[in-house]
Amino acid sequence: MDVVLTLVVLALIVAGVMWVVRQRSAAQARELEDAKSEARRWVERLGGQVLNLIGTDDASKQALADAAERYTAAGSQMEQARSIAQARQVTETAREGLYYVRAARIAMGLDPGPELPPLPGQQRAGAVSEEREVEVEGHAYGASPAPSERNRHYYPGGMVAGRPVPQGWYSE
Repeated sequence: MDVVLTLVVLALIVAGVMWVVRQRSAAQARELEDAKSEARRWVERLGGQVLNLIGTDDASKQALADAAERYTAAGSQMEQARSIAQARQVTETAREGLYYVRAARIAMGLDPGPELPPLPGQQRAGAVSEEREVEVEGHAYGASPAPSERNRHYYPGGMVAGRPVPQGWYSE
């Protein structure tokens, strides 16, 4: 009788463990699908802007080209996303692309659209507040808060090679 009771208890324990593992696996799958759905939403939003806007000057054309690069990268990342962290990277890439779209819209004198969530490191890096010329490792760079003939390359702000780079328009 003790052997039968022990076997029944062991069977219940094994069944319980299997049930918990399945529940955890199902929850992780739902979380991954939610993260992918969120990423798809941002990629589709970026795609709609990239495919419908045409730059009117050098600065807006460059910003839209950069946005198109992010759109392509986000699409590629989306195909390969197998984890929640990878799906979040897709979202971040698409949001970065939308910052470039926003900059292009501003350069063309259009409504920039709704505010976007900040990118990692963006708030820490700040934004260019005035026309500046800086020299980094013997090379001169221009920066400004608005596009100009010299400063037609937009950067949404963040960390580059471990250094904060403010949001703004740059010469390169």
